Amino acid sequence: MKEISYPIKESFYSIQGEGHFYGIAAYFIRFEGCNIKCDWCDTKESWNIKKKDFVPIHKIIANINNYKVKTVIITGGEPMMWDLYPLIKKLKKKEYRIHIETSGFYPIKEKYVDWITISPKKIKRPIQENYKKINELKIIISDENDFFFAEEQANYVKSKNCFLFLQPEWTNIFRIIPKIISYIKENPKWRISLQIHKMLNIP
Repeated sequence: MKEISYPIKESFYSIQGEGHFYGIAAYFIRFEGCNIKCDWCDTKESWNIKKKDFVPIHKIIANINNYKVKTVIITGGEPMMWDLYPLIKKLKKKEYRIHIETSGFYPIKEKYVDWITISPKKIKRPIQENYKKINELKIIISDENDFFFAEEQANYVKSKNCFLFLQPEWTNIFRIIPKIISYIKENPKWRISLQIHKMLNIP
């Protein structure tokens, strides 16, 4: 039986720079493939799926074994385009903590997943069932209209344990941060998320 492979754009051991777990060491697996393709995406190189980039599960895990890893973050692209269960099941057997970052456009099969972050996109919004499963909602803010979108998305989240983050779009960061700070002071259910890995110039 042929082993399952996935299209992996890159994988690396680094620091989580965003959201609730910013600052922790984590191993990142960035999947190829995305049908949303936001104009301001900072990983456009992950949109296209290349046959040469498919990696079998045993090699993915072997690469992780080279590092002192506790947390594995699966991101993209859009990782939920793929059936991740075979990979996640084997990662969990090694007692890794599994985080997934997704747009929420595809169904989230959360078995064995410890943390789910949705970063919704206006052009293809999350399916409703996914809002019940998430631990973190992260809205990218590039202009004032995005605050209305953020509130719309937050209204779908019913769990009081879900963290709500506003994150400045990187190319507009210095223009938009004062607006985010003012907004959070008026709406303290939100927190600010900064891409500290970019500030520190690390992957």
